[in-house]
Amino acid sequence: MSAQPAGMNTRRALDMIRHGLGAPLIVLALLAMVVVPLAPAVLDALFTFNIAISLMVLLAVVYVKRPLDFTIFPIVLLITTMLRLALNVASTRVILLNGQNGHEAAGKVIASFGEFVIGGNYAVGIVVFAILTIINFVVITKGAGRVSEVTARFILDAMPGKQMAIDADLNAGLLTREEAKARREEVREEADFYGAMDGASKFIRGDAIAGILILFINLVGGLAVGVLQHGMPFGDAAATYTLLSIGDGLVAQLPALLVSSAVAMLVTRASRSQDMAQAMMGQVFGQYRALTIAAAILAVVGLVPGMPNVAFLTLAAILGFIAWKAWKKSTVEARAAESPAANRPDTLGLPGAAPSPTAELTWDELRPVDPLGLEVGYRLIPLVDKNQGGELMARIKGVRRKLTHDIGFLIPSVHIRDNLELPASAYRLLIHGVPVATAEIHPDRELALDPGSALGTLEGIAGKDPAFGLDATWIQPHQRANAESMGYTVVDPATVVATHLSHLIREHAPELLGHEEVQQLLANLAKSAPKLVEDLTPKSLPLSAVVRVLQNLLIERIPIRQLRKIVESLVESAPTSQDPAVLTAAVRNALGRFIVQEIAGMSPELPVFTLNPQLERVLQESTQGNGAALEPGLAERLHQSLAECVGKQEAKNEPAVVLVPGPVRAALARLVRHSVPSLSVLAYSEVPEDKRLKLVGTIS
Repeated sequence: MSAQPAGMNTRRALDMIRHGLGAPLIVLALLAMVVVPLAPAVLDALFTFNIAISLMVLLAVVYVKRPLDFTIFPIVLLITTMLRLALNVASTRVILLNGQNGHEAAGKVIASFGEFVIGGNYAVGIVVFAILTIINFVVITKGAGRVSEVTARFILDAMPGKQMAIDADLNAGLLTREEAKARREEVREEADFYGAMDGASKFIRGDAIAGILILFINLVGGLAVGVLQHGMPFGDAAATYTLLSIGDGLVAQLPALLVSSAVAMLVTRASRSQDMAQAMMGQVFGQYRALTIAAAILAVVGLVPGMPNVAFLTLAAILGFIAWKAWKKSTVEARAAESPAANRPDTLGLPGAAPSPTAELTWDELRPVDPLGLEVGYRLIPLVDKNQGGELMARIKGVRRKLTHDIGFLIPSVHIRDNLELPASAYRLLIHGVPVATAEIHPDRELALDPGSALGTLEGIAGKDPAFGLDATWIQPHQRANAESMGYTVVDPATVVATHLSHLIREHAPELLGHEEVQQLLANLAKSAPKLVEDLTPKSLPLSAVVRVLQNLLIERIPIRQLRKIVESLVESAPTSQDPAVLTAAVRNALGRFIVQEIAGMSPELPVFTLNPQLERVLQESTQGNGAALEPGLAERLHQSLAECVGKQEAKNEPAVVLVPGPVRAALARLVRHSVPSLSVLAYSEVPEDKRLKLVGTIS
């Protein structure tokens, strides 16, 4: 009968501790340790508990999947630090009160660390304590503190961009409201955690400093108490109190080292979920090449006379065995990845199996069309295949990188496939599945181009440059040096294809810029200017209007690298008009300095042509919709006059620019865009005020 009430009382007490009394009891226990003298047996138990809790914290950090799964760690760090400091105070009191009784006056734990760990030699103890303190304070604590500080700063700086990305995904329908709420909560927890870790790392630093000061105080205070109060000889007092102080310092420093190591391991972990042991084994011991080289170096060192041959050779053999196992595993995985789906069992339920002829059609049969595609004949396959020395893939990657930087948005990947319907040496470029250009090259020859100053002719196959239509000659590779000495520009077939591809991508850049690309551009801008993007869409303009404006700029060969300036102009102009044409004109005015620089470079003056006033009036009437239209004869004469102006300017190596009123600019640019592509049409308002104009002529 009495056992049952006792059990109930125990459970009730545990429930009370679990539901609110635990924290006050911990605080009271820490205060008691500081104020009330403790028996040596109690000190032993508390020191043992301190070491155990430090080991538990370290192992918890090792096995945790990601740092955010251990959000309570800053509080645990504070409590363990307070426990160590309270134990230091309690042990100091016991050492000073009872130190004259011998080495076990402060408990068996301190005596064991003073006698067994350092062999009863206080000089060795001081050295060991100093080394542990240096390792903890200078190496681990300082590094962990710096990592915590930098991580907290980066997390807080990236927080607005992450919030904007979540809002963008929510608006695009990629996330539900519950998922977006969970993502926001995770971002907030991450910021709170790393901010708390930045401050909590200072606990470890302060604890290390306190350990050094406490050891010094114990030494001085123990000598004073032993010699002055208890009349001990100076040598006996120094030996006794030094060993007790060193033992106390080591007992406190060991858990501090464990906890600071746990802090360093946690803050240096990646934010993604991963198993630390698996990641360590996979990333450190999974590289068979590194293991093989290390084993070879150890084997060479082990064969040197006078070296510890057995140790080096044994370790070399172990590493060699691990490298062989890692190589075997990677070979098996590579074969499994390279095995074609056709060799697998033809089963309907097996992923990747070939579909049965009688199987029902699914939506998976409808494959998306690639934005950029390149089809090659069978003779051009070696240009693409890396195993055959093909350089075209690397050239295309370089083209994409340069165009992405120049134009201002990420150029999509080029999907290359062979097409047996094409001639053997031909290739074809497709934009959204539609062929836009076809050309033939000679993969075993090189293309010699005449820049206009070449001397003589070359033997070879006459052809044209696919990109610009210039006359060229396909020559043998051994003729390259002779052709270059004659002034020809010689390029290899991969460069010819890459140049043609670059030219076509520039021409069709507006078709490659869609809603998804613009959304990515705005998401990147939101990382540095979140309020600006928030004001733009969907508050001021729909995303479709922004896309149309950017496409208009690309149509007029204006890069969109100045995205921030473009967005600022759109936010300012949106209240007055939602028309993409009007918005494009406003953006062009804002980008005037950039546009002029793209045309004339750093030249101090801009050569321009102007229109005859009568011609200006006719163009204005035609654009205003009054019924007046541009006569075919007038349009033809205008084209001819503009082409002559462009020819004159190209002969002088100067840009050809026509300066017109704002309402006329868009119509005239559209009229001459394809017939006179090298002509730039600018409005008066687009020219910066400080730019000096040079009137070249008037077009009538």
